Amino acid sequence: MWTRRQQFSAFAVLMLCFVLLLHQNDTIREHANRASTYIPYKAWSNSYYDMSEEFSDMDYLGSVPPTMPCKGLVPITETDILMRPHGFTVYDNLYLRNGTLYAIVENPLTFPDLKHVLAKPLDQKGANLDPTPEMMQVIMPGDATNILGSRAVAIEGASFIIYDMNFLKHYYHWWGEIILGAIKIYTAMTLTAGFRGPLADPSRFIIPNIAGSSDWHDKVGIIAPLMRAAFPSASVETGDYWKDLSDTNQTFVFERAMIISRHAAHKSPLGGLWFAMISTTMEVATPPYFWEPFRQRVVRNTVGYLPSLDDKGLVLSKPKSSAPIVLYISRQNAGRRLRDEDHEDLLNSLKELEDEGVCQVQVVAMEKLSLKEQIETVGRATIMLGIYGNGLTHQIWMPATSRSTVIEIFFPQTYRHDYSMLSRNMEHAHYAVWNDTTLTYPKGQWFKGINDGRREDFHGNNIPVHGPTVARVIRERLWVPTLNSTNTSL
Repeated sequence: MWTRRQQFSAFAVLMLCFVLLLHQNDTIREHANRASTYIPYKAWSNSYYDMSEEFSDMDYLGSVPPTMPCKGLVPITETDILMRPHGFTVYDNLYLRNGTLYAIVENPLTFPDLKHVLAKPLDQKGANLDPTPEMMQVIMPGDATNILGSRAVAIEGASFIIYDMNFLKHYYHWWGEIILGAIKIYTAMTLTAGFRGPLADPSRFIIPNIAGSSDWHDKVGIIAPLMRAAFPSASVETGDYWKDLSDTNQTFVFERAMIISRHAAHKSPLGGLWFAMISTTMEVATPPYFWEPFRQRVVRNTVGYLPSLDDKGLVLSKPKSSAPIVLYISRQNAGRRLRDEDHEDLLNSLKELEDEGVCQVQVVAMEKLSLKEQIETVGRATIMLGIYGNGLTHQIWMPATSRSTVIEIFFPQTYRHDYSMLSRNMEHAHYAVWNDTTLTYPKGQWFKGINDGRREDFHGNNIPVHGPTVARVIRERLWVPTLNSTNTSL
């Protein structure tokens, strides 16, 4: 038999359990009610978003974690323009509804002329390519609600909108202009007043004016694989994505967006100096070696490791080199090539340098190498040599040192800036070779204009070059003092 004391204690325990059970039921009902009405929504501030205020007072039951929140619907606010070079403009809060882009600004006169932002994605000489209201509009806050509503569906992260159709399958134009130019402007934001870092990778690339991936994949399979290596977490969307957003009949807002347009970029006053899409970016201040993180990532993700070079150009990682590597990209099996006798003369001059121990020489036809072999070969080189052409785009994967150099062979008296601009961005010295004459320019100086000469010369198969002249440039570059050296031959 229980004593009176034991009976009282048992009764007290039962009453306590009953009270706790009632409280638990109330808590469950409270969470159920809150879950049925809660919408995770909050406008972002300075491109950062914190859900802690919404969830700080919620106790989750059991071991099931909460669902990751998304921004969902956000209030429609004004558009901020962050960078405005022609053809590479960057915005916070850029809106899209039914296929039309909208910027909301208090004073439209302060907004760039839309002709400097985007253009009709056509390649028709003499045609009017100015943007239409169906492509983009600048509206005032008082008109925003009538046009866009009061809330928009948030597209988080940075979106690079490539508003083009032309040259998307060309290695130089894609990587050396579109992507390099976009990354240059994107990283330049870190030098602007009030910037809050770190700078996140682009979340997506959108090409709204093409039908599918086949319209931006090159036939040799370089462009797309390198995009996956450079931006493994980013998607590449095409016209179907743009149409899907339009078909919802809702307003979407890009948290951060860059509009990239070739024709708009060519309207830059700088385009008349260098005659290239990337001209508009050349005088924009950027952090030193802004491209290096992307170069390293592409090389590592494509090759499986990152070759290590010292400032003399010696490869320290296995397989090591006994001297700096000179990479000659031969076009003798393609159009635009050297005279056969000059090609042999050049090979003999390079061999003499190798015999003297000045360098190791690699002669390659890139089209015969796998993508991995191409990137690894370039990632180990200190000097790249070749005729004006697509292969010199590979210099963007070559490490920058005080001796890194690109030697570009032209038909005498002709000149284009395409690959010299890449060299300047990569911190490589650049030399143009006209047979037995060389041209190189320090920072702030350029060859004036362009000169294609006669097509049969510039693109011909009898381009002359004096092998000993090329060898002299290589010898001078590899004997540059490394102590406190500066690369002025840019």
